[in-house]
Amino acid sequence: MQKIQLQDIGLTDYKDAWDFQNEIFQDIIAIKLKNRDLEVKKPTPNHFIFTEHPHVYTLGKSGDINNLLLSEEQLKEKGITFFKSNRGGDITYHGPGQIVGYPILDLDNFFSDIHKFMRNLEEVIIRTIADYGLKGERSEGETGVWLGVGTPFARKICALGVRTSRWVTMHGFALNVSTDIGYFDHIIPCGIRGKAVTSLEIELDKKIPKDEVKQKIKKYFAIVFKAEFVTS
Repeated sequence: MQKIQLQDIGLTDYKDAWDFQNEIFQDIIAIKLKNRDLEVKKPTPNHFIFTEHPHVYTLGKSGDINNLLLSEEQLKEKGITFFKSNRGGDITYHGPGQIVGYPILDLDNFFSDIHKFMRNLEEVIIRTIADYGLKGERSEGETGVWLGVGTPFARKICALGVRTSRWVTMHGFALNVSTDIGYFDHIIPCGIRGKAVTSLEIELDKKIPKDEVKQKIKKYFAIVFKAEFVTS
């Protein structure tokens, strides 16, 4: 059973969290590169970061800037920052009330399959929200976790976007718990038109403690990835 080092860094500026992720990411890759010349390989660590960001829109490396519907001046007026990210996917929003999870894993410790990694991330969230009586689903060709797939009321509750290099992952998922989804009105979320965004609290019509949700995510992540969380 693989061990995953868990850190909860709380509300953190997106760029600071990105730099923190990238430092861990590059350290793991450096170990893997050195291991090529060693008979006895050094084990690579696995990490998982919980965080929450101030209002920010992020655009994936293959995203379309036209899916951001605000000008630079309007972003400033609303107190929203914007970053072009090196993750996959298009544009999304991060903000208070959202649980962001960044697994920085060496997939060689688990399985060398990016598709399986993405489906496993979705499965973690599907199981988490099932504890609240919600049926999370996958939508073909649209990464993330959805409710009401196949109906006129399809809505996304969790977005995913990752980067991988040498089977090491970074970035991850963003689950809307008490998120003000009005901020999604200023973008075409993930470049998908005509579908809504929702949150746990909208769906359940009651307050949901984020720490409670994090505990469920940890539980199901450990089960799905056959891993154990440790804190440093």
